[in-house]
Amino acid sequence: MLLNPKKETFDHLDPRSAEIMKKTIEYFESRGKKQLKDDFHAKRWYSDFLEFIKDNEIFATLLTPSKYAADGDPEKRWDTYRICDFNEILAFYNLSHWYTWQVSILGLGPIFMGNNEEIKKTTGKLLKEGGIFAFGLSERTHGADLYSSEMSVTPLGDGKYVADGGKYYIGNANEAALVSTFAKDSETDEYVFFVADPKHENYDLVQNVVDWEGYVAEYALNGYPLTDNEILAYGRDAWDCALNTVNVGKFNLGWGAIGIATHAFYEALNHASHRNLYGKYVTDFPHIKQLFTDAYTRLVAMKIFSQRATDYMRSASETDRRYLLYNPITKMKVPTQGEEVINLLWDVIAARGFEKDVYFEMAATDIRSLPKLEGTVHVNMALIIKFIANYFFNPGEFPEIPKRNDPADDEFLFRQGPTKGLGKIQFHDYNLAYNGVDLPNVSIFKEQIGVFKDLLVNASPSPEQAKNIDFLLGVGEIFTLVAYGQLILEKYKMEKYDDDLLEQIFDFMVRDFSRYALQLYSKQDTTEKQGEWCLKMIRKPVDAPERFNRFLNAYVYSLKDAYEMNP
Repeated sequence: MLLNPKKETFDHLDPRSAEIMKKTIEYFESRGKKQLKDDFHAKRWYSDFLEFIKDNEIFATLLTPSKYAADGDPEKRWDTYRICDFNEILAFYNLSHWYTWQVSILGLGPIFMGNNEEIKKTTGKLLKEGGIFAFGLSERTHGADLYSSEMSVTPLGDGKYVADGGKYYIGNANEAALVSTFAKDSETDEYVFFVADPKHENYDLVQNVVDWEGYVAEYALNGYPLTDNEILAYGRDAWDCALNTVNVGKFNLGWGAIGIATHAFYEALNHASHRNLYGKYVTDFPHIKQLFTDAYTRLVAMKIFSQRATDYMRSASETDRRYLLYNPITKMKVPTQGEEVINLLWDVIAARGFEKDVYFEMAATDIRSLPKLEGTVHVNMALIIKFIANYFFNPGEFPEIPKRNDPADDEFLFRQGPTKGLGKIQFHDYNLAYNGVDLPNVSIFKEQIGVFKDLLVNASPSPEQAKNIDFLLGVGEIFTLVAYGQLILEKYKMEKYDDDLLEQIFDFMVRDFSRYALQLYSKQDTTEKQGEWCLKMIRKPVDAPERFNRFLNAYVYSLKDAYEMNP
C-alpha cells in the first residue's frame, strides 16, 4: 500500500516512465541521508538536482504536452498518472526538490492554457534544455487575491507594452527560464498573463522571502518591455488561466503530503520497534499500537482517495467536471491528513523527532507548509461548499470512470474553459459507492451521512449562517468526509482491498465524523434544532479487538525495517 523506493518495480508504468522513477530514487539514495540533512541545514540551493533533471530530460518528458515536444519524442506527454508517482517520490525525499517541480507545473499552466502558440513551442525547447518555470501570481499586500492585483501592463501601441509592479512568494523566480506573470491592463483594467525573463535587466530579483533550500522570490518589474510575443492571454481568458492552473498544479499538494508522511512512517516505526523501555519494546504499548494504526490507516486512505481522484482528473471533459470537487479535497483534505499522520507519529517517537540526523525533523517542518504555504484550508472549503446541494440532492447520470493508468496525454487540462458556474456541476449518486458494502463501521458511517442529510433538509443553514465562513467550515468538513469515503469505497471495489483495511479506515472516519459534528454543535451560530441533529451524528466505531490486532500485525508492524534510507 505504501511506496517503498528500494522495492518498487514501477511495473505499472511504461519503460521510460519507470526508468525516470528509478533514476530519481537512485539519485537520492546514492547521495544518502547525511547529505540530504546537511543540505537541509545549510539551506543549500539544489543545483546538482537541477543538473540531474536536465541531463535526464525528466521535466521535459513528464511536463511537455505531446503536441509541443521539441523533438517529437513520443514519450513526452502530460500524464497525470505518472506525474503523481513523481510527486510522491520527490516529496518522500525532500520537499524543496518537490517544490521546484511543483512551481514549474504552475508556471507552465498559463503557457499551455494560453493563446500564444509560439511561446508554447519555445517552452517545449526550454524544457528539453532543462528549464524550470515560475508562476507569478501572488503579491505582498494582497496575497493571491486576483481582484486586487497591482502588477500593471501599459499598452504603448504597435503591439508593445511596458510592465511595472511586484510579485511575492514566487518559487523558482530566481532561475526560471520563464516566469508566467499575472497583471492588469492599466488602461482597461482587464486581466493579462505574460511571460517575463529573470535575466532581463528590468527584472529585479529582490530577495528570497523564506529561509529554506528552495528559493521563494520577491521580484519586481520596472519598465519591463513587452510585445505581443510575450502575452499569453487577455481578459477573461487570463482569469481562467489563473484558476485552471491552480486546478492542475495544486492537485500535487496531496501527493506531496503522501510522500512526506510515508518516509516519516517508516522511520518512526523502525525507531520504535527497536527501542526497549521498562522491559518492553515501544511498539508493544497499547497506546502506541493505536497511534501507529491510526497513522497507517490515515496515510493509506490519503493515497487511495488521491489515486481515485486522479482517475477523475484524467477523465474530465466539458460535460464531466466532477474533478472540480475531488481536486480541492486532494489539495486540502489530504495535506491536513498528512499533518495528522505526522502528529500521531511524533507522539510515538517524541524527542527523536527533533534530532538533526533524522528525516522526521524535515517532515515535521515541511508537512505544515502544504495546507498553508500553497493555499489555506478555508479557501478550498469555500469552493467545496458550492457543490453540497447537487451532490446530495440532484445527482446526474454519468458513465463509470475506470482506473486511468493508460499512457495518455491529458490535454483537456489545458482547455478546461470558463471557471464560472460551479454550483451547476452535477455528480453521480454517491450511494452507488456506499451501497453493497455491508461492513460494521461502513454501516455506522452511512447512518451518520443519513443524519447529516436530515440536518440539511430539516434544519438547513439560514441566509445569515450561509454568510458565516466559520459555520460553513463546520458543514464543509462533514461534507468532505462523505466525498472522501465515496472515492475510497470506489477504489476498494475496483481493487478488491481486504475488508480489514476498509473497516480500520472507517474506524477513524466514524470518529472524525463525530468530531466534526461536535464542533458544528458547539458553533455559536448553530441553532438548537441543528444541534439536536449534530448530537445524533456522534457515534462510536465497533469494538473489534481481534480485527484490530490482526490488522496491526498484518499491515502495520509487518513494515518494521522494510525501508531505511541509505546513510
